Amino acid sequence: MTAIKSRVAPTITNEAAIACIGMYCLAVVMGYGRFLFTATLPDIMVQLSLSTTIAGWLASINYIGYFIGALIAMFVPQRATWQAMTLWAIISVVTTMLLVIPNMSLTLWYIIRLIAGIASGVAMILSSSFVIQNLSPERRSILSAVHYAGIGVGISASAIVTWWLLTLGYHFDVIWLVAGCTSLPLIWLLYAIKPKPVDSSVSQRTDYDQHVSVYQSYLNFKRSLYEAISGHHKALALLFVSYILAGFGYISSATFLPVMAAQRLTTQTYAGLMIWLVVGVFAMLSNPLWGALAKRIGEVKTLMGLTVLQAFGMCLPIWFDGALGLYGNAIILGLTFVGMVSMTLTLFKNINPAYSNLLIALATLAYALGQFLGPLVTVALAGEDGNFNAGLLVAAIGLMIGLILIIMFRRQSPTLA
Repeated sequence: MTAIKSRVAPTITNEAAIACIGMYCLAVVMGYGRFLFTATLPDIMVQLSLSTTIAGWLASINYIGYFIGALIAMFVPQRATWQAMTLWAIISVVTTMLLVIPNMSLTLWYIIRLIAGIASGVAMILSSSFVIQNLSPERRSILSAVHYAGIGVGISASAIVTWWLLTLGYHFDVIWLVAGCTSLPLIWLLYAIKPKPVDSSVSQRTDYDQHVSVYQSYLNFKRSLYEAISGHHKALALLFVSYILAGFGYISSATFLPVMAAQRLTTQTYAGLMIWLVVGVFAMLSNPLWGALAKRIGEVKTLMGLTVLQAFGMCLPIWFDGALGLYGNAIILGLTFVGMVSMTLTLFKNINPAYSNLLIALATLAYALGQFLGPLVTVALAGEDGNFNAGLLVAAIGLMIGLILIIMFRRQSPTLA
């Protein structure tokens, strides 16, 4: 098997190359698997005559899939399986892109978006674990930033590919086909990475874990969960609820921003894609910027500032009906949402470092729940005329409630402030 692999693909061990492959992975998983739908949504709604309600449900079914995927990833503790599971998840994401065809039934749309969400949830968590475990401690901080920049790269790529093909006269089906084809090399690159060897004690424990019954796995999980939250109930509850609200808050804009641009900037044909590109560019800048600030003032204060800034950004399209409000929202959305995720997950990790992986997985479930609810509430408030202002206002209110919870968390856990 090793000889076959060496002929099919080179063995990649260079850490910078692995970080770049990780960036490519997140670009596919997040930029295409989750957010290409946002970029192509205005065209999908026009070509298929979809209402905003159906569009909201298609978005939400993807996020409930992400919730399921994150839940599955929680029960994949063995390091030896991370690479294989990530590969299968990427294959699933790419397959769902290649299956998008013109005049596809609504039922098939729901199935594809659900599968893409599940695969994205698995790939997001396990690919990050797999990539970061292959980085040396002294280079992990810098190269992790390269890996997570893939979210912004993918969002930018989804905007550029959509704009390019629409100008050539193609529609969403060709856009998804091209996105799927340009994602195929990732499978080969991930397969070529040679994982770092695991020490013998971990290897023995992994071999044992593979023969544990499902019931015993449940008992082990239950015990780990109890130990993870023991003594931290209030702090974790505050942070979990604030993170649900963070997911709820940003997704209202992140799902419908190009649609809002198509509604308001009718004289600018591709304004929605330009605005979506702005989100991606500023998302790439987010992690290094806020990471540097967090080193100076701490993660909690940085998170508080980001929450206020994002709530302000949600109000801009309400206060300014034209391009100013939409572009301002795009800049702030790109700058804040990746940073808020990074800061919050760091706080979860610091609450109980011995169980950081479990807490981060549970936090991802909370965030996915907020993302599931966001589009549904937004389209319900949009009504027949499709006005998203009420949804943006509710999102801003949710973020400010989250800010209050973060302040309470800071008082509850002063050592983490």
